[in-house]
Amino acid sequence: MAEAVIEVGNMDSIMELFGRFDENLNFLQHRYEVAILSRGNDIRISGSQADVDRASAVINTLLSMIGRGEHIDRQSMSYVGSMVDEGTAEQAVKLTDDGICVTQSGKIVKPKALGQKRYIDCISKNTIVMGVGPAGTGKTYLAVAMAVKAFKAHETSRIILTRPAVEAGEKLGFLPGDMQNKVDPYLRPLYDALFDMMGAETFSKHMEKGTIEVAPLAYMRGRTLDDSFIILDEAQNTTREQIKMFLTRLGFNSKMVITGDVTQIDLPDPKKSGLVDAINVLKNVEDIATVRFSEKDVVRHKLVQDIIKAYEKAYNDRKR
Repeated sequence: MAEAVIEVGNMDSIMELFGRFDENLNFLQHRYEVAILSRGNDIRISGSQADVDRASAVINTLLSMIGRGEHIDRQSMSYVGSMVDEGTAEQAVKLTDDGICVTQSGKIVKPKALGQKRYIDCISKNTIVMGVGPAGTGKTYLAVAMAVKAFKAHETSRIILTRPAVEAGEKLGFLPGDMQNKVDPYLRPLYDALFDMMGAETFSKHMEKGTIEVAPLAYMRGRTLDDSFIILDEAQNTTREQIKMFLTRLGFNSKMVITGDVTQIDLPDPKKSGLVDAINVLKNVEDIATVRFSEKDVVRHKLVQDIIKAYEKAYNDRKR
């Protein structure tokens, strides 16, 4: 039986680490098959040597994150655990340094996974970035956060958000109302992200002034988008012609972010996805970066990671 003792500066950090009703503590003990006790400002870990070493590394990393003001939940513990297993735990602490912007509720938007950190770094350094990966990896939300950051810093004068109006496997038929009413259901995720960052009133004000524009992809044809931060969401549902049209709208002092999940193509012929084509065609073009997310970057419920893994396995089995 091995034992390790970790000295903690204050009881508040221990309380944050252990969680409400010791839910985090119970999770750590179950995952690493160790016993964890608090004695004053010390945390004592006992179990097999290998399990104690892993649990100690995870707890030390989590305590460093708590010291930087991070809230610890089961998801962050699982992610830190996987990084400890991969030997990259020190990078988890660095994620806490990169605040992008503050939401209306006062929450700081920042990357929660290394893939997300790589994504925002690429957006900062490149003119065009393609973010490709499964649902729940924050592709759209972080792109909108970077757009709001650039807009508030007066680096660009407009935010333009667009996505193809393709139904996800359903035929919705006729939708009532004017053009805006008809396309709003397709653009709702973009609205939601902007509401969160700016608040409904500020968002509406900028929409009226034309400094924020949310429109279907078809309305991009023939335009030159100068001094703008442009986001194309759900790009896996563009055709090759559409994504080429979109990319050639790029104007001076503008930045483009293209997001999509190539496993969720709703086109009649998935092989003709414009996003898949663009990734291959533009892979060697300077100032264009592609960031690929994995299930490890999912920041939704842990079950979402498990669902993605299961579907990937089934897909690979069918291919074989």
